[in-house]
Amino acid sequence: MAGHSKWANIQHRKGRQDAARSKLFSKLSKEITVAAKMGDPDPDKNPRLRLAVKEAKSVSVPKDVIDRAIKKSQVGDGDDYEEIRYEGYGPGGVAVIVEAMTDNRNRTASNVRSTFTKHGGNLGETGSVGFMFDRKGEVTYPASVGDNDTVMMAAIEAGAEDVESTEDGHTIYCLDTDLNGVATALEAELGESDSTKLIWKPTTTTELDLEGMQKLMKLIDALEDDDDVQRVTVNFEASDEVMEQL
Repeated sequence: MAGHSKWANIQHRKGRQDAARSKLFSKLSKEITVAAKMGDPDPDKNPRLRLAVKEAKSVSVPKDVIDRAIKKSQVGDGDDYEEIRYEGYGPGGVAVIVEAMTDNRNRTASNVRSTFTKHGGNLGETGSVGFMFDRKGEVTYPASVGDNDTVMMAAIEAGAEDVESTEDGHTIYCLDTDLNGVATALEAELGESDSTKLIWKPTTTTELDLEGMQKLMKLIDALEDDDDVQRVTVNFEASDEVMEQL
């Protein structure tokens, strides 16, 4: 019976992973459709679409799914989505930014507010935590592209602002408005990146203990489970010991 139980748990976990993967693909497809609808359907002529396609490819969204999402923007029967940002505080006073894309503002606002309340957080006004983050472009590369000096020189030449290198890889930051140009220059020098996207980079952080992290992760999971929510950003900090226990 122990073996059966283990298999059942594995099946359950795989089911959750497949569901999460499907939801992620759906959200990325929505971003591609909106980006193509707002500009040119050719990624080479539409920076936002180019970034959306690149992010989708970085998590292995199939080419036919990407192509369908672009075509959907041109047929005129797609939903009109509105981009909304919500800000608030999670457990332990952690700042939370929620980026959503919705065709029903009232539904999304109600769901997000309810999720915050249910998981020990508080939804605030726009700007209530935004001052604790900077809008940046982020490009990541694996460690195999070169040593710190090689990547640093390439980043400087490309017009980036900063580079953070670890044994796992390199993260390059730039102004949000420069992301397309910086990413293109880096690609010419270092090859295809692992990821290229716009982010909210925390300027201050809030440290959490194990209990605080467990509560925060439940809030993040619940928010990301909402079909209207595209991404969630938080400014937590936790020790290596806490992360290992988590």
